[in-house]
Amino acid sequence: MKISVIIPVLNEEEAIANVINDIPKSFVEEIIVVDNGCTDRTVEIAKKHGVRIVTEPRRGYGSACLAGIAATQKPDIVVFLDGDFSDDPTEMFSLVQPILDGQVEFVIGTRQPTEKGALLPQARFGNKLATLLMRVFFGVKYTDLGPFRAIRYDKLMVLNMQDKNFGWTIEMQLKAAKLEMKVLEVPVSYRKRIGTSKISGTVMGSIRAGIKILSTLFRYGFFHRSIN
Repeated sequence: MKISVIIPVLNEEEAIANVINDIPKSFVEEIIVVDNGCTDRTVEIAKKHGVRIVTEPRRGYGSACLAGIAATQKPDIVVFLDGDFSDDPTEMFSLVQPILDGQVEFVIGTRQPTEKGALLPQARFGNKLATLLMRVFFGVKYTDLGPFRAIRYDKLMVLNMQDKNFGWTIEMQLKAAKLEMKVLEVPVSYRKRIGTSKISGTVMGSIRAGIKILSTLFRYGFFHRSIN
């Protein structure tokens, strides 16, 4: 099967080489780095490592992911991976294997912190709150909103993803539940990111992300409820 890896980036010059180097090249067809407005050397470094560069000037995590999807060569599986080296790319096979085996259609890497400061308190709280609300209000059982994930390309197209920002992961998980996709969560190592987070690393970033995640939760969650 053809596997495409999409890496949205915004000023990750200190980490991007590590991320690219640790991706298992033996079973990956293409690596796409999406420049979401970098002002440092991230793109320059990524180019030197032989990956495809896609430019998406419209800011937002979801916008970058959508641009990456549009640039793929219609693979069988799409893997989403952050460019800050918090997730371990060498563990990618554990996400892809269940799909290759035909067991599931969508795999989410549930983050298991391996060092102090890997998952900041505000990120832990937001994650627990969102997954709790998903369970209480919509009966959708997830334990994490981790960005390291793999999904069959044809199923990704059916989801018709729309969110342009921090609500991307919630939208994907709620829609997958609505469509009764075969979903699996697998534990993945999670370490302290290289550089400062643009979301949970600042007070305003955390507040904006929290508001966006909650609004997305109820927007797509009530859509989920109305369909079932």
